[in-house]
Amino acid sequence: MVSEVSGGRSRRASGVVAGGSGAFVALGGTLLGAALQLRQPLLWEAGVYAALLLVGLGGGWLSWRWRGGRLIVLMLSLACGAMAGAGLAGWRATVYANGALSPQLEGRDLRLTGVVSQMPQHSDIGTRLRFDVETAQWAEALRDAAPPTVPSRIALSWYGEHSGLWEQPAGRRASTPGTVGEVHAGQRWQLTVRLRAPHGNLNPHGFDSELWAWEQGVHAQGHVRAGPRDLAPQLRGITWLHPIERAREAVRDDVFARVDDRRQAGVIAALVTGDQGAIDRADWDVFRATGVAHLMSISGLHITLFAWFAAHVVGALWRRSRRLMLWLPAQQAALACGVLLAALYALFSGWGVPSQRTVWMLAAVALLRLTGRRWPWPHVWLLTAAVVVAADPWALLQAGFWLSFVAVAVLFASAAAVPGEGRVGVFTRLRRFFREQWSITLALAPLSLLLFQQVSAVGLVANAIAIPWVTLVITPLAMLGVAVPPLWDVAAGAVKLFALLLQAFASLPFATLSMAAPPPWLAAGGVAGGVLLAMRLPWSMRALGLPLLLPVLLWQPVRPAVGEFDLLAADIGQGNAVLLRTATHSLLYDTGPRYGLDSDAGDRVLVPLLRARGERLDVLLLSHRDIDHTGGAPAVLAMQPHAALLSSIEAGHPLQTLRPARRCEAGQRWNWDGVDFEVLFPYDSDYRSFTRPNAVSCVLRIGNGRATVLLAGDIERLQEAALVARTPRLQADVLLVPHHGSKTSSSEAFLDAVGPRIALVQAGYRSRFGHPASEVVARYTRRDVQVIDSPRCGAAHWASPRPAEVKCERAQDLRYWRHRHP
Repeated sequence: MVSEVSGGRSRRASGVVAGGSGAFVALGGTLLGAALQLRQPLLWEAGVYAALLLVGLGGGWLSWRWRGGRLIVLMLSLACGAMAGAGLAGWRATVYANGALSPQLEGRDLRLTGVVSQMPQHSDIGTRLRFDVETAQWAEALRDAAPPTVPSRIALSWYGEHSGLWEQPAGRRASTPGTVGEVHAGQRWQLTVRLRAPHGNLNPHGFDSELWAWEQGVHAQGHVRAGPRDLAPQLRGITWLHPIERAREAVRDDVFARVDDRRQAGVIAALVTGDQGAIDRADWDVFRATGVAHLMSISGLHITLFAWFAAHVVGALWRRSRRLMLWLPAQQAALACGVLLAALYALFSGWGVPSQRTVWMLAAVALLRLTGRRWPWPHVWLLTAAVVVAADPWALLQAGFWLSFVAVAVLFASAAAVPGEGRVGVFTRLRRFFREQWSITLALAPLSLLLFQQVSAVGLVANAIAIPWVTLVITPLAMLGVAVPPLWDVAAGAVKLFALLLQAFASLPFATLSMAAPPPWLAAGGVAGGVLLAMRLPWSMRALGLPLLLPVLLWQPVRPAVGEFDLLAADIGQGNAVLLRTATHSLLYDTGPRYGLDSDAGDRVLVPLLRARGERLDVLLLSHRDIDHTGGAPAVLAMQPHAALLSSIEAGHPLQTLRPARRCEAGQRWNWDGVDFEVLFPYDSDYRSFTRPNAVSCVLRIGNGRATVLLAGDIERLQEAALVARTPRLQADVLLVPHHGSKTSSSEAFLDAVGPRIALVQAGYRSRFGHPASEVVARYTRRDVQVIDSPRCGAAHWASPRPAEVKCERAQDLRYWRHRHP
């Protein structure tokens, strides 16, 4: 009898253990299922995902109740968790996809009525705003037709009268859309707009703007039509909708009205309202170089720090009231109030996706503590990750998720990080605070290196000063300034001192370290090594993380063999930017456009691309002065101090002050690793007679005797004819289509002389220039030339050993949220 009872207890105990382990495995399975769903190139039907979700939940409940063999329970839990995770992520994706913009509406003038749902972002060229559509109708010509179906939330740009960024020939000026109205959150407007699907540039190791738009719930992008031929925008009144956004905007505007220095005001506004666009681009560069950028935006780490500090303050105040202590222990009150205040702060800061993720993570950890469950930290990590992924499955693909996840783990993985634990003094609390921030900096450094291929060498020292100064001085003053505006003046002084210190750090040689992006399997080992170094373990055990980090630090990307070369035509929109590599040398042909007064292809696309590939440019060749070819040059030149500049720009061009340029002329040639480079155009005589910058575009030919590439810049028919007459053998396997496929280029005689297999077109999606022109594409098609354009291809990869093959970034990395060009 005793043995039977003991056996029954043993079986029940094993069942409980299996159930606990099963829950752990099920959480891991949920993450695995969501990750697998994100790999899908196309979505299934919504019913399939709903069935997966129901089967996963039902199977998980049965596995929790079943007292069978432990291995079977674990396998069943993993499978059910994966089905539930994939089903939930896929079902949400299908619901979202149903609200996409119809291709038939792209480029059509629509008259929309709606409400500004977020505080507008103002700049020197116009205003960007989020618009919640209430009603839609056609513009003048089709008013009697059935009203169009427009997505509920769109992103609009309203450009000012002098917002044209393209340099025009003498006597011509870009069309101007009109004067920007006084737009504020909560206003109802009727606007004439022209929409397009969210289409972003797609490059290796680049920012996925289409995924960002998907996460933000933006189904369409467009611009306001306010020209003389369009119906004028009409303000239809002020609503009571979006009161928090109205309050945020009022606070931001008050900061700029109070603080004279716009750069200092931008930092204060960003810390209070979460408006990261208020910070000047030059300041962002300094913050990144010194490793303190995470303190300057309301990110996951910022919300976590706020919750940690708020919980300590609440706990200290709570202990002063005996009645409150009898009603609820100070430890629990500190946890609950810390998370609640952090949620309110995140809400006021715009409730961005990173803030949402962090609030869910904090809430999950706090719920465990409040219910008295002391789970092992692997369980807590999986639970918080599962909660975040359930709320936002696409967080798994965002760098901010992993940064937030590691930061929260460092803060809450030790008993010292529990708010209100024990009666300790102020200095002990501060010592614990600084120790935790030091651990966060140490943990995030290798992760930042892997995610962004850059880490600040002065970051540890800069953060040791910046964390207390920003967290305990600038941020409290900035927030208290909402109630007492003169405190913003004090905060501005603190920001000024802080900026001077950071400038000194950033100016040090080797202030930042860069490395090439390693393959995923090697990156995973590097992350594990960084986490191991940051854990609270004896240093003898922490040192085991160094062998995991070492291969990452020593990784070198594969380059072409001697005598071979490859090409990458970056996806930069309307402009040119082509990277050429040999075994030991690199050349960049053009740097793409300038997107705005503080944004260009160099900073947004080329610098991250070059850093991720570990490139050290030998030559930067700018074909001519037009801004869609030189817009990113300042950022590239700043990143590549040793690159020689070769161009046709005039002696007085502003880029000459950054680096003197050698004039490109026909006859210049050199050999790198068995590959010949030759400038074919322009000649010296062309410089004396040209009337347009396109007429002196530098034409570069690259070849190794087996494959040839011709980069033609923006030459037009006259220059093409001169090139054909002066160059006996002009044949090439790959041609960078002249002038982006304009009607003024790609003449019949030129195409016959070159005879390319592949024609690369670098142009913007639905660009106002209409590149490439249909008649030009027809000329290539009649000659059986494969036309590759960047809107459909993304970045294009080509290598000389396979001269007839082009790999497109969009085809290699298909995802269901990516826009597919019709």
